[in-house]
Parts: sequence; C-alpha cells; structure tokens
Amino acid sequence: MELKVPPALVFLCFGLMMYLLAKFLPIGYFDFFGRLLLTKILIGLGIVIALFALVQFRKASTTIDPTKPDKASNLVVNGIFKFSRNPMYLALLLLLLALGVFLGNAFNTLIAAGFVSYMNRFQIIPEERILLDKFGRSFKDYCILTRRWF
Repeated sequence: MELKVPPALVFLCFGLMMYLLAKFLPIGYFDFFGRLLLTKILIGLGIVIALFALVQFRKASTTIDPTKPDKASNLVVNGIFKFSRNPMYLALLLLLLALGVFLGNAFNTLIAAGFVSYMNRFQIIPEERILLDKFGRSFKDYCILTRRWF
C-alpha cells in the first residue's frame, strides 16, 4: 500500500466517504451562522497553500509525483515548506474539512482524522524514509525544524 495509491485518489475516496456518511447517517447534522463562509475560507486556504507548494516545486525543478519521491532532485525547505513539510497534503486536508463543514455532519471530522492517519502511515512516513536516504543530514535537520503537517 505504501506509495501505491496517489494522494489525489485517497482524497477522493475520503471525500466520497464524507458524502455518503452525511447522506445516510441521520444523526450528527449541524449548522451555524457562517458555515458557508467557513467552507469558502477553508477552500481558499487549501487552494492557496497547494498553489504555493506547486510553484516552489516547479522553481526547484523537482518532481511533484508523490508516488516517486526517489525522483526528487532537490530538497525544498523554503517558502511554504518552512511551515509544513507536507503543504500539499495539508491543502487536501483543508479541502476535506471544507467538505465536512459544507455537508454539516459532525462525524465527518472522524473521516478527516482517518485521512491524516492514512496519509501519515502510507504516504508521508515512506516518503520521509526515501528522502532521508537521498538527502541525509539536510533532510534530518529540516525535519527537526519543520512540523509534518502545520
């Protein structure tokens, strides 16, 4: 399973689970003033973070393919990557949280937590092993200075 399923597909599967949960679970619905505004803010943040990360990868001329971290040619540690080692995954999480808020089912937070758990186990930790082998001490120092998610 490690590095086999593209994160975009994982994101879509978890999003589908959120939708199905909200549609078929009769309890857990919530609503509050500003719910749609919060949804838009989360979407905006997710998109901006993802775009910043993609631009930085392009500037560094390194791969954005999350299933092949061994193809990374440069370690990107500046810009948005000073605040998160995985801003693209953070962006996907923000989009899932936006979906959860939009759907208005409190149990969707559990699915978002499941996304984080899955990504840590099957994507991020294997990526980090490969990057540590490839970039050595530089990557280790980066991990000490920068949190995994935010």
